Amino acid sequence: MGEGYVPVEAGLGLEEGFLSLGDILMSQERLPCRAETVLPRLAAVLGKTGPSPLAAVPEGTKLEIPLWLAKGLYDNKRRIISVELPKIYKESWRTVFSADANVIDLHKLGPFYYGFGSQLLNFNSTENAEIAQAILQTFIDRFRRIMDSSQNAYNEDTSALVARLDELERVLFQVGQKGLNDFQSWEMGRASQITASSLVQNYRKRKFTDLDT
Repeated sequence: MGEGYVPVEAGLGLEEGFLSLGDILMSQERLPCRAETVLPRLAAVLGKTGPSPLAAVPEGTKLEIPLWLAKGLYDNKRRIISVELPKIYKESWRTVFSADANVIDLHKLGPFYYGFGSQLLNFNSTENAEIAQAILQTFIDRFRRIMDSSQNAYNEDTSALVARLDELERVLFQVGQKGLNDFQSWEMGRASQITASSLVQNYRKRKFTDLDT
């Protein structure tokens, strides 16, 4: 009998996880680019009208293409396309984030702020170090409030609390909610069984093995 589907959560890093629905959706987010050379027969594919379906994209054309396609076309040596930073990763917005990241509606600006920002590091921008630092600091600044909110919303409508969160933050909120609900169930005697942690179980197995030998 086949096992049930187990969701794979989206991750962070330079590569997408193609078993993760979140990463697949994130790779469809569009990225502003510029054609640095003539792209033959790609006008229709890249959403540019031409005299025929096989028309070329002229050099210098501005494009809005999915992240996965931009990664496929980008080559730092051949200069096929150049990539422009989306506005929320530019210096002006990085300043806003550094002032108070908690007031920003990340879901409205881009539901995959952390994952998409991590993917931008593939494109060798001169601002890569600043982008990476801004993403990390934003996460640090918002993490405590997210977890505090998740731990103080028992049996409540949480739709307003998660509406402004990035998809990664929503996963963290759900983890916090699960921990709260599990604790409340245990405290009220509804937990089915308290089991030893896997760390303790593995330690016991090693101890018995040592005794046998």
